[in-house]
Parts: sequence; structure tokens; C-alpha cells
Amino acid sequence: MSAVVWTAVGSLAAWLWLLLGQGFFWRTDVRLPPRGEPDVWPSVCVVVPARDEAAVLPESLPSLLTQDYPGHAEVFLVDDGSADGTGELARELARQHGGLPLTVSSPGEPPAGWTGKLWAVRHGIGLARVRGPEFLLLTDADIAHDPDSLRELVAAARTGGFDLVSQMARLRVESLWERLVVPAFVYFFAQLYPFRRIGVRGSRTAAAAGGCVLLRTDAAERAGVPDSVRQAVIDDVALAKAVKGGGGHIWLGLADRVDSVRPYPRLYDLWRMVSRSAYAQLRHNPLLLLGTVLGLAVVYLVPPVACVVGLVTGSAAAAVAGGLAWLLMTATYVPMLRYYRQPLGLAPLLPFTALLYLFMTVDSAVQHYRGRGAAWKGRTYARPAPEQR
Repeated sequence: MSAVVWTAVGSLAAWLWLLLGQGFFWRTDVRLPPRGEPDVWPSVCVVVPARDEAAVLPESLPSLLTQDYPGHAEVFLVDDGSADGTGELARELARQHGGLPLTVSSPGEPPAGWTGKLWAVRHGIGLARVRGPEFLLLTDADIAHDPDSLRELVAAARTGGFDLVSQMARLRVESLWERLVVPAFVYFFAQLYPFRRIGVRGSRTAAAAGGCVLLRTDAAERAGVPDSVRQAVIDDVALAKAVKGGGGHIWLGLADRVDSVRPYPRLYDLWRMVSRSAYAQLRHNPLLLLGTVLGLAVVYLVPPVACVVGLVTGSAAAAVAGGLAWLLMTATYVPMLRYYRQPLGLAPLLPFTALLYLFMTVDSAVQHYRGRGAAWKGRTYARPAPEQR
């Protein structure tokens, strides 16, 4: 058989394994586990790190302040050196909407060895611990919560005995590029970190979604969070690994009550979102980068190429193997498109989106070796965390 046929067969074998052997990553039914209301609702402190978030705060912060939570809860917004009036806007929104008590504070510039967001989180947790809460809700400034979101998170954590409960917020999908790239972003994340495996005690798979993390305070103390992950660029995954490594029971799933309001209207915006941390995900390792590029090519690009080449050249084996692999890829993507309420006609275009992600990953490495490193909100992190090497 020709090289094209062998490669197509290898891709088909890879998709058969992904379909059945990677924790059923493609399924989207991992939602908040069964839960019942506790007899006494524990106290919760909500920590919101915010840097130049005035554009999204009017949509997100009121949803936190007006939470329908039966126990004591309050919000700590940490204004991380904003230049757009984020802190004052937060105070004004609290005056307008009332609800949960709001404290706005600023930690100053992060010292050496800290990423900015985690320094802000550390400051917020320090303020919250004075209140002695049982739980901390770490949520980003662009995340909007339904009124019962906090109530459901706490009920799930208490009922399931979880030390960390995280939900992957439903990202915005309105522009053309958001429709093409965003569902695939969550699909690829679930492929790397199958949600079903994360919640299994003893499994090595650990991840969280930084936009919505409910964390037991004592579990955070045992794991040394956030100090133990202070240099992490991908802070949510590092946080989950620290908690699970400390013996904690964690859970991650897709959200029904949590949405991101941050827009990514242009390809450039989405490119920056992915490329800022893609090489950090590969631990800044050139061999892992090479393996990732080859893996993306074989798994996502070979099927349509082999199918077309087989049809053009009359190679039935190449056309069938490539077509079946492409069909499996398309079928596993359909549930994510349904979750995001997108046209199913986008599913066969996943190879094109994967090609974009391949270029974004390579660009992330190029930026790293140019000395720019991961960049976000005006800060650049040029060196990987020692814990991630």
C-alpha cells in the first residue's frame, strides 16, 4: 500500500481509539452532579481578579452581587492595576444593584516570581480568609452567573464531597470566527483532559476552568494555593493539579448557568487567546511541540486530504480510510456544536479549525523564543514556571 493509504489507516486507528479510549471526551453530558440542599448553607467568599475589565463588568458583576444564596456570601473584587476605572465602576455597580457586600481592593504590582492574575487571587484570598469561609469561589471578571449558580455549586460540592468544583463557562459564539474556533477550543480541551476522568478519585487527570472554580478553603491551604502555582501561566490547570495532588477530590464539567461575556469578534482576538499559553501547555518543550504538530496533522489533516487524494487518484483504500476517519471526527464534534447551539454543518470543517490551532501553537513557540513569552493584559511572562518543567 502507498504512504497515503498507510497514513490514512493510521489516522483512522487513532480516531477509533479517541472515540472509545479517551474517556468519551466528545460527550457533553458531564454537568453538575446530583446534589441536595445542605441543612446549613456554608459561608462563601467570591474572589474576582480584574484588570482593565470596565467593558464587561456591567454584564458580569451584577450577576454575582444578586446571587440567590441562602447562606452568607460576599464578593472581593481585586483591581489588578487597571487603567480604565475598573475599581470605581465596580463600586458604582454595587451602589446601583445592591445585593451581596462588595469589597474592592488593589494588590499593587506583582513581585518577581508571580503572574499578575495569581498575585491578585492571592490578595483576594487573603482578604477573604479573615471572614473564615468554608468555600472560595474564584471567578473571572468576564463571567456572568445565573442567580442560582452559587447555590448549585455549593450544593454539588457538599453532596459529592468535592474539594473543587469547576464549570467550563459557555463562551460567546456570535461572530463568524467565534463559531469556527470557540466550540473547537472546548472540544480540544476536553480531548486533553477528559471530564469523566477528572472526577475519578485516584486518576491522574486534573484540570479546572479558571472562570468558575469553587474551592474548599481548607483544601486550598493543604495544597498551598495559590503560592504553590504562583508562576503558572495556565493557572486553572495548575490549581486543579495542586488540589488533586494534595489528596483533594475535584470535578469539572460543562456549565448550564455560567457564561462568558467577553467578545472575540476577530480571528486576531482568538489567536491571541490561544497562542498566549499554548506553548506553556507543552511545558516549553520543543519535542512536545514537534509531537503536537505531527499529531494534529495526522489526526485532523490527513483524513480529508487522504479522502480527496483517494478520490482523485482512484485509490479506494485511501478514500475509504480517510473518509471514515473524517466521518468519526465529524461525529465526535457534533455534540459540542449542539451544546453551543451552532449549525451542524460546521462539523466537517473541524480540520480547518485544527489547522488554525496548529499555526497558533507554532506561533506561541515562536513568540517564546523571541523572548516575548506568554502575554496577557499588558504583561509578558517570558519564562516557564519551574514547577512545569
